[in-house]
Amino acid sequence: MQSQVKIIPVWKDVIPNEIINPQYTENQIYKDSIFQKTSNVSVPTLTIYFPEKANGTSILIFPGGGYEHLSMCKEGEKVAKWLNSLGITAFVLKYRLPSDKIMKDKSIGPLQDAQEAIRIIRRNALEWKINKIGVIGFSAGGHLAASLSTRFNENFYSTSDTASSRPDFSLLIYPVISMKNEITHKRSQANLLGNKPSKKEIETFSVELSVTNETPNTFIVHATDDKSVPVENSINYYLALKKNNVPAEIHLYEKGGHGFGLGVKDTSKFWTDACINWLKSLNYL
Repeated sequence: MQSQVKIIPVWKDVIPNEIINPQYTENQIYKDSIFQKTSNVSVPTLTIYFPEKANGTSILIFPGGGYEHLSMCKEGEKVAKWLNSLGITAFVLKYRLPSDKIMKDKSIGPLQDAQEAIRIIRRNALEWKINKIGVIGFSAGGHLAASLSTRFNENFYSTSDTASSRPDFSLLIYPVISMKNEITHKRSQANLLGNKPSKKEIETFSVELSVTNETPNTFIVHATDDKSVPVENSINYYLALKKNNVPAEIHLYEKGGHGFGLGVKDTSKFWTDACINWLKSLNYL
């Protein structure tokens, strides 16, 4: 049976931090009628995938793409359908990608969308039969998920209610974590902070430095042979969680490279089994 799918706007009226630019148009790429990826996103949306039998857990999905495009199929729709098969209500966020052409401050645009997306879910939790809200992020989407998990007390736009933007748990899959030059993903760093970020900007957006004891329980996956996003990103975040007594589990695979989604080959293809076990251990499944 097909999941029930619904698309809603993230912002009802004015999009915070936006610069109106009619020439800036979204570039969606399809293959065999399937929405594969998109870039130049200026109007964020939330696609809701309702499972046949919901168990009360929901997960907000942040596709990756180096903060320059969004992998909407491999790290979006496919993940949502996998989560639906577990009884989880899934949400795919098509978030704005950092650009000086459409944002007054491009470094916070994606985080504004992420905060509002989780607030939308929280506001509608009763109607959608949800009692837990987690996040999952892939690559640069992992940076966004980790940013949301550590900076939820910061106000990046004015909100009309007190709905929290803190996730109940986070799943980080080959995430970009640090903006420090030694281990960052250079493309993500440049797209988010520009080609010459200041020391303060690098520190502010190096998420391992923002972890506190209020950061939610975290599950992390990375491959040691990742040539795009060094495994030290996940290791340093895990150590920060450990230092702050945040319950966390990390799975480091010898092989798998980068961008393996739900698992392609080598040992990394079994991460979803480990993730299911972790979710069960916390009674999310």
